[in-house]
Amino acid sequence: MMLQLASWLALDLIKLVRYLLLCLFFISHFSHAAISVVDDNGVTIHLSSPAQRIISLAPHTTELLFAAGAGKSVIAVTAWSDYPAQVKNIPSVGSATELDVERIIKLQPDLVVAWKNGNKPRQIAYLRKFGIQVFESEPKTLDDIADSINKLATLAGTEKIGQQQALSFQQKILTLRNKYQHASEVKYFYQIWQNPLMTLNGDHLISQALKICGGKNIFSELIPTAPTVNSENVIQRNPEVIFMSSEEKNTGSLWQRFPNMTAVSRNNLFTFNGSIMNRAGPRMAEATEQLCEKLELARQRRPH
Repeated sequence: MMLQLASWLALDLIKLVRYLLLCLFFISHFSHAAISVVDDNGVTIHLSSPAQRIISLAPHTTELLFAAGAGKSVIAVTAWSDYPAQVKNIPSVGSATELDVERIIKLQPDLVVAWKNGNKPRQIAYLRKFGIQVFESEPKTLDDIADSINKLATLAGTEKIGQQQALSFQQKILTLRNKYQHASEVKYFYQIWQNPLMTLNGDHLISQALKICGGKNIFSELIPTAPTVNSENVIQRNPEVIFMSSEEKNTGSLWQRFPNMTAVSRNNLFTFNGSIMNRAGPRMAEATEQLCEKLELARQRRPH
């Protein structure tokens, strides 16, 4: 009788162990399967497991992916993706505005990170027809950049790295906010193109960065994000600082003809690196710091 009871107990123990192992399998399996995030277009992206083959379709998305710790999984990028340095060894699938969609499909990515307002919608739609998961990126605020790093890290299974990088970015921005919170206001004109003369309105990410430094955009009220203006408008509003892209030829030549403008008379014509300033990526913290330093220099040049 005792032998039979022991046999039953052994069988029950084996069943229990098998049941527990089966539970552990399902818990492990579904914890990996439950990967979903909402992109910047409001679309929920679902992955059965962390993305191992990622294609980036814009320079800023490439930088976000590397900041998220997903650089090792990036198998292709687009033209002008040049940061960090190791990106130069990654194959290209065209430019942001003209993708080689056939090559993208052949590469069989399990995730494509697209530029919402930069890539052509018809090409993104074409990729989705083949069942490719596309995360559309368009950070509009500095907080959105940190959020994007976290989301991409979730999709790539690199949450710990992403959280650290997002927190580091937020801390740098907070440090700048605290440093310049009582700084006097500086009126500026931010020139993104000379012919036609174009600027940014107050809602743009760069304008938000400059606001942290105490900057006041002289064209903040205009409706288009990148409005076209004319030199007469700028002269009339008389900015204390003018920012210009260092990529343009004859930088500053337009404004040197107006020596009575405050920005010109005080030598506050500053150039910026477009590859840093114009990308909604992690280097916006560095860009914001540089902008703040220029505005502080303008304050020091004020007549006493």
